[in-house]
Amino acid sequence: MDFFVVKSDSTEYIYDIHALVSAFYPEREVKVITPETHVRNRELKEVTPHMELSISMEKFRCTLNRKIYESGKVSLGRKKEKDQLKLFLYELLSTDTGKKLPWGDLTGIRPTKIAMTMLEEGSTKEAICEYLQKEHLVSTGKAKLGVEIAERERKILNRFHLEGGYSLYIGIPFCPTTCLYCSFPSYPVGGDRTGVTDYLGALEREIDYLAEAYRNKKMDTLYIGGGTPTALDAEELFRLTEKIKNSFDLSGVMEYTVEAGRPDSITEEKLRVLYHAGVNRISINPQTMKQETLKLIGRHHTVEQVKSSYEMARQIGFQNINMDVILGLPGETEEDVSRTMEQICHMRPDSLTVHSLAVKKGSRMQKWIEENGMASLQNSEKCMEIAAEAAGSMGMKPYYLYRQKHMSGNFENIGYAAEDKYGLYNVLIMEEKQTIAALGAGSITKRVFSGGRIERCENAKDITTYICNMDEMIERKRKLLEQL
Repeated sequence: MDFFVVKSDSTEYIYDIHALVSAFYPEREVKVITPETHVRNRELKEVTPHMELSISMEKFRCTLNRKIYESGKVSLGRKKEKDQLKLFLYELLSTDTGKKLPWGDLTGIRPTKIAMTMLEEGSTKEAICEYLQKEHLVSTGKAKLGVEIAERERKILNRFHLEGGYSLYIGIPFCPTTCLYCSFPSYPVGGDRTGVTDYLGALEREIDYLAEAYRNKKMDTLYIGGGTPTALDAEELFRLTEKIKNSFDLSGVMEYTVEAGRPDSITEEKLRVLYHAGVNRISINPQTMKQETLKLIGRHHTVEQVKSSYEMARQIGFQNINMDVILGLPGETEEDVSRTMEQICHMRPDSLTVHSLAVKKGSRMQKWIEENGMASLQNSEKCMEIAAEAAGSMGMKPYYLYRQKHMSGNFENIGYAAEDKYGLYNVLIMEEKQTIAALGAGSITKRVFSGGRIERCENAKDITTYICNMDEMIERKRKLLEQL
């Protein structure tokens, strides 16, 4: 592994430093070493850097304060100081590599938050675009995209009970197989269903707690994700959906989504269970329509199964079907992306989520890269344009966006949908304006308090730990959700 070592005399802003250096050098393992981390982590002493950068916060702060004094301004404050450091580092790395990043020096996962905040403060679209380009070096196209999505999200958010309501997430951590790029807690489902039965029993206890604790609150959206919820068999799906229906008042739920993401997990019987349970939005996710890539990434379904599953769902009556694709998959070219989009356009889903491949810790993709190199993971502005044009040709508009670490091409994940088919839960989870109660192994509950303060509590990722420690999971939720 080639290492890029950043040495700093301070622990301040090390997350932002790491993220920005990683964006410019995705092929290298970035280590940020401070006096504190160097002493604490002995293995860092063994790292032999192929590239090295030293940052002195003391010197940077002295230089910055001198500039402030000469300009006659007052002290910038911590946030603006961090912004100035990122600008300095961005320009240094950009000069060294000859690269410009589409999102400039922004390293957070929600770049639209800046635009959203400025819109709420009364700024014009033009002023926000100018700010993003000047202060964060965001490209013109991405600045306009961020503002467009923020405007659309504001209108969508008006539909919800942001303070008196909540949304519910239920995680099903089982999959037919684990994909090459996946780091989510998921477990292959085999012939022995004992583990699934035990899991559903524990989940039902958690459902009972929440149904009682939030009996007087309005549920706006319900999302069952994973893993792959349709890895459950039809009887198990019926058990789960009946428990939900009998525990909560779903009469006011605007969106009830189930991830039926793996076509090899979909049957007509399962789809009928979901349809009759009141599910009004599902995802059938090809990721790519290139068979060779599907085999490489560990998805054991065929392109024809994608098409047949989609057609089956339409015949049963589903009127809101999302499809996910991933750009930057191993060996895929712009021509492959075009062929995938042509076939998706022929099917005409109601929404399309375009992911830029993110290389996540804990995924098998890391080992694959070590063996094959980063060169075969190619995402480009052209690939993003192909996807955007395809979505536009189906009458879709961009409505939510987020970013992750180590994304191919340093781009973004973006959701497109027809105007009346937006993924409402997606907007809520991104903008953090409403409490999301999350049940199941590996899920994270986010409580949004009056005034915007957010607190979280996590469930155990390991299924056995989740099942055996359900009393602790419930107590953790009780302390968060019932506090005044």
